[in-house]
Amino acid sequence: MLDQILQILLSQWKALTEHRFQKLDKSKRLFSILPMSIFGAFIAGLCLSLLFAACSVNNSADTSNPTATSVANSGSTKASVLRFGYQKSAILIKAKGVLEKRLQPEGVSVEWIEFPAGPQLLEALNVGSIDFGHTGESPPIFAQAAGAALTYIAGIAASPQGSAILVPQNSPIKTLADLKGKKVAFQKGSSAHYMLLQLLEKAKLQYSDIQPVYLPPADARAAFVKGSIDAWSIWDPFYAAAEKNANARVLVDGTNVNKQGGYYLASRKFADENQETIKAVLEEIQKLEEWSDKNRNAVAETLSPVLGIDLDTMKTATNRKRFGVVPITDDLIATQQQVADTFYNLKLIPKKIDVKEAMLKPEQYASLSPKI
Repeated sequence: MLDQILQILLSQWKALTEHRFQKLDKSKRLFSILPMSIFGAFIAGLCLSLLFAACSVNNSADTSNPTATSVANSGSTKASVLRFGYQKSAILIKAKGVLEKRLQPEGVSVEWIEFPAGPQLLEALNVGSIDFGHTGESPPIFAQAAGAALTYIAGIAASPQGSAILVPQNSPIKTLADLKGKKVAFQKGSSAHYMLLQLLEKAKLQYSDIQPVYLPPADARAAFVKGSIDAWSIWDPFYAAAEKNANARVLVDGTNVNKQGGYYLASRKFADENQETIKAVLEEIQKLEEWSDKNRNAVAETLSPVLGIDLDTMKTATNRKRFGVVPITDDLIATQQQVADTFYNLKLIPKKIDVKEAMLKPEQYASLSPKI
């Protein structure tokens, strides 16, 4: 079409110029016959015609080749930055720098955002401030009940001895039954919260039998030291640090109740659009977990200065930890559903949820984490 327009315009231009010059010697009034306005109009018309023709060609190309446009758009959705939410209890992956080394050749940088506990981390995930992170088993339940578009990516090996209910050394509290009527601090919606619920059930106590005090770890420690609470449900390394430096005594730990170590999670959008990045992240996490299991002293030595915890305390926390990434299975999903049902039955979440709605399909998990 563009070629045809150009041919017509060129023939018109040729006719005009021949008319102007073939009788130049017989008339001195050429420009009165063909004034400048005609040439200006012609040039303007030529430019507009070419512009419209070019637009028509471009529009035709766009509609006739939607695949090319789709490919370009789909490529632009891949994130160039992985915003990784973490807690101090799992800072090793940041300290070792393994994700940066793995993702840099792919054009993906890593941004680290620290949170005091899982609930705050998933609040950030919900509002789009981070893309990926890890929490205990309880925060995803509260987040899903609040409508967060999160996705379970992989499980974390359980460390039953890495969490405990602490009381002061001179406390008269000797058994779980003695918690009745007492102030017990913990991060609401955290793994420490769920551990406490399970332990209360074992002691034949109701949740209403205690006075829950919802505090993040740092504030709970301050309250514990001050003596304004009677007990504290907490995880390592806060647990180990309180044992050594806060005059704490273990009332009971999570043995026989802590069956999950938590989860790696991503926003639904990030999981849908960045599967190769997630796969690479999980592979690096698994490698680091395997290394950590065999090099516990080195882990403690790395984390001690980063966390500001003395080496002996860090070794205590590290030796209680079980390392490893575990796959999402039907059994794990069923166990997580029990967590959700427990919180709902106690009216701690506003509605009953189905955790499967936040899960991927089995074949997707196999694709994302083939080495798990």
